[in-house]
Amino acid sequence: TANKALTIYSKNYVALRQVFSIKKIYEMNFPTIWPQFFTASIYKRKFLLKDDAYKDIIIECLQFLVAHNRIELSAFAIMSNHVHFIWQPLGKFSLAQIQTSFMTYTSKAIKNKLLLENQPLLEQVRVNKFDRTYQIWKREPLSIELFTENVFLQKLEYIHENPVSAGLVNYGDIYKYSSAKFYADGFDEFEILTHYTGN
Repeated sequence: TANKALTIYSKNYVALRQVFSIKKIYEMNFPTIWPQFFTASIYKRKFLLKDDAYKDIIIECLQFLVAHNRIELSAFAIMSNHVHFIWQPLGKFSLAQIQTSFMTYTSKAIKNKLLLENQPLLEQVRVNKFDRTYQIWKREPLSIELFTENVFLQKLEYIHENPVSAGLVNYGDIYKYSSAKFYADGFDEFEILTHYTGN
């Protein structure tokens, strides 16, 4: 029955809330939004983020979202042509609003910086569509709800191994633009992370 299903769901929710340290419960919107594994890729997989100054644009956006209590960020990796996050919208902010804010702000900032510093690279993402001249991010980023601890930890490991798999470093915890070091020794250079256990 519906009541029985809701009871089972509620018990599972309480257990997972302890695992993921979910801090915000929407009283009028049950069930709440779960932590999300989010991936956004640069249009045509171009290496627009190869220069660290462009990675810093991503960091600045995440810092804003965290500081203004719009998200809780558990993990991230910023690569040369894509990003991975585990984040969770907080309070009144929906997942769609968070994604739109992130994509819109970073698109404008990256485009404007390329206009000033590297127009040939910017021309590689020219689209000449009715609503834009350039496209920074590929449409329809990937977002997966993380319902279980096993799936959460799989995605966490995947994020931290991404720079290693790409041949950028030998060990994930020495890559600057990743949360791997935070999980290895607690150091959060950008002051944006919350450990998934809540500790």
